[in-house]
Amino acid sequence: MTDQSAPTLKDIFNVERLEHIASEMTAVYPAFDAKGFLQHAKAGLAELSVMQRVARVSESLHAVIPLDYAQTLKLLYALAPRLNSGFVSLCLPHYVASYGLDDFKRSMAALKYFTPFGSAEFAIRPFLLHDFERTLAIMQTWSLDDNEHVRRLASEGSRPRLPWSFRLAKVQANPELCAPILDNLKADSSLYVRKSVANHLNDITKDHPDWVLGLIEGWNLDNPHTAWIARHALRSLIKQGNTRALTIMGAGAKAEVKLHHLSVTPAVITLGERITLSFSLESTAATAQKLVVDYAIDYVKSAGHSAAKVFKLKAFTLGAGERQNLRREQHIRALTTRKHYPGRHAVHVLVNGERLGSAEFELRD
Repeated sequence: MTDQSAPTLKDIFNVERLEHIASEMTAVYPAFDAKGFLQHAKAGLAELSVMQRVARVSESLHAVIPLDYAQTLKLLYALAPRLNSGFVSLCLPHYVASYGLDDFKRSMAALKYFTPFGSAEFAIRPFLLHDFERTLAIMQTWSLDDNEHVRRLASEGSRPRLPWSFRLAKVQANPELCAPILDNLKADSSLYVRKSVANHLNDITKDHPDWVLGLIEGWNLDNPHTAWIARHALRSLIKQGNTRALTIMGAGAKAEVKLHHLSVTPAVITLGERITLSFSLESTAATAQKLVVDYAIDYVKSAGHSAAKVFKLKAFTLGAGERQNLRREQHIRALTTRKHYPGRHAVHVLVNGERLGSAEFELRD
């Protein structure tokens, strides 16, 4: 069977989508120069990355609309609900970040308006660079907003290591700056918001793990929303076997278990195929115990050495004398973030941060 690759994210901004933007812009602004917009937007499109295409759309709008910033924003407000893709709507907050830095109040209102249509997480960051204190103060009020998209923007936009964006050096150096935002959202009812808060905290663990651990140790983890954030915020530390993080999750003690029937099948694969990891854990404890089970794959690198990548498997409570069967399938395929090399790959079972057993598979050309 031929492997059909999924379209890349940047292909959302294809010629047909540009024509859709031009058509909808003309509907709200009959004087719109659709031909000029398309000519500008399509130039060299194939060579542009996804974020470059986002920028190209806002630049093309600016190039052909002969109005001032405030007048153009009114048109973009009308355009936003007419766009047929949330991701495409990123071009609207991008316009704000590109041309509205000197009109702070109007731009903050625009970002708050545009974010429910897609997200303004990337667009808020130039304002944090331009006027950090004033922008962060606005974001703190957003963390109390009734709209979950606006609350998420407060957390996501202030992440120190937001993917596809530059790092916020001030927040990276001092996570306390965003503590009021995180505190306001630590028990948020929206999963969309909770994911952002957890990711924000996970970012901080890369630079200030003890700060995050101290913060979460002060939380009421009886609240299920707060407990969810804590579990996902500590995922990187748990993968590293950090005892303090495991203790917060109730799994800080050495696991009293026996590992049975560990296997990785098939024993030999080629790139694009899958392996299946399976094993069982039998409790040897007299009482129930909380277990955090992960697994690590020692990926072979180009120079012949290996580097481990840890994956989450399951967290659960195992009763006295009970046995739990576990199984996980892993697709060994080419990724933009990981290149695979042939050789023997070890797979390790980790329980409460301790390696209990290993198996192998071979990747062949």
